[in-house]
Order: sequence, then C-alpha cells, then structure tokens
Amino acid sequence: MGKKSNASTNKSKEKRQARKLEQRRIADGMNSVTSANKLTDLATLCRELLVYRNKDMEVDMFIQRVTELDKNVLDWAINLTEKNMKELYETCAWGWNPDRKVEEMTDDSAWYLVAKQKDKLLAFSHFRFDMDFGEPVLYCYEVQVEADGRRRGLGQRVLSVLEKLAHATRMRCVRLTALTHNPSASAFFRACGYSLDDTSPSIEEATHYEILSKATMESEGGTDPPIAS
Repeated sequence: MGKKSNASTNKSKEKRQARKLEQRRIADGMNSVTSANKLTDLATLCRELLVYRNKDMEVDMFIQRVTELDKNVLDWAINLTEKNMKELYETCAWGWNPDRKVEEMTDDSAWYLVAKQKDKLLAFSHFRFDMDFGEPVLYCYEVQVEADGRRRGLGQRVLSVLEKLAHATRMRCVRLTALTHNPSASAFFRACGYSLDDTSPSIEEATHYEILSKATMESEGGTDPPIAS
C-alpha cells in the first residue's frame, strides 16, 4: 500500500487537533461547573444587584443552596410554582406532575435566588450550574413572581442577577425553557435580551416549548472573570 498523500496526512492532523480542542473545551467547561458548585457564597459575586429599590418597592435578595433553604421558603416556592404554572403545564404535552416538579425543585444541585420585601416573599429563581449540550451554563429552571410583584421590574432584576452569576463563574450563557403557549413570558424574556438558542428543538420536534438563552460577556469574547472562593 502506498504512502498517504500530504493532503490526507494534513486532514488527519486537523481532525485530531479539532478533537483535542473539543475535548479540552468540554474539560474546561466541566471544571468551571465544578468550581461554581463548590462556591459557598454566591452573593459576593453580585452583591450590588441584590438590593432593588424603586418608587414603591424595597426588595432584598439572598441566594442559597436548596439544602440550606428554610423549609417555609421552599414550600412557598413550590406552591407559587404550582399556582403560576399548573394550568399551563396541563394544557401542553408535559402535563402537571406535582411529585416530579417537587423532585426537580429539591434536587441537591439546585440553587435559589429569593426576593422579599421585609417579611413578604415576592419572587424566586431556581437555577443550576451544569453542562448542557457540552457547554457550561447557568440553567434557569424557574422565575416565579407573586401577582403583586409583577410589572415592577423585579423579574428583570432577578434575571440580571443570574446573568452576573453566569459571567462571574465562566458559564457560557443563561439558558432556560419557555412554554410557547405562554406568550407573556416569551415576550418578557425576549425584552430582557433572550433569543432562540441553537439547542431549541424544531417546531416539528416540539410545539409546546422552546429554549432561549442570553450569552455572557465571556462567551462573546471578553476576558475570563475570576471565580471567587
């Protein structure tokens, strides 16, 4: 058998190099996720955003792992999710399964960002640092706001905190799932700068949900931020 041509040899080298670069990219992403989940105080990464004031609201926020969250706060979050989402789930292919939702919201990898006005709980986000389609992402599982906290900029501030955390921990983006038959939520996310993600299924594959995301500064070519310990 004759020797391989230079073109064939170069092509093989390029494939090996591309494979190594992909393996390194995934390994670096996994390291970022592991480092983020080892953090004990996420508030230090976004403290300036955890106080929200406007003409008629004075809201303070805190961030905790689900394993450290007060049971009353967790119960409130679960109940608010059911109140806001049950009917929407029941009218799509997923259906509403309370046990499965509780299992999701109490997974050990879950983090909670909670907003309150004095002693009144107003909003929360359940999020996680994870690898998703080979990328390190901050995945937002829930953004839920009480009725009297809506249309006052609070939901947008919650997303701003998540985006700051994603950047500070070297996540590629904030990624979330939105129900297509909930147009007000879709409009809200898009107004906050979220767009259809490359991982979103085609209409033929899924008609009841889409994947939206917002890239971090790091993934747009900025310098890598340090991860605080």
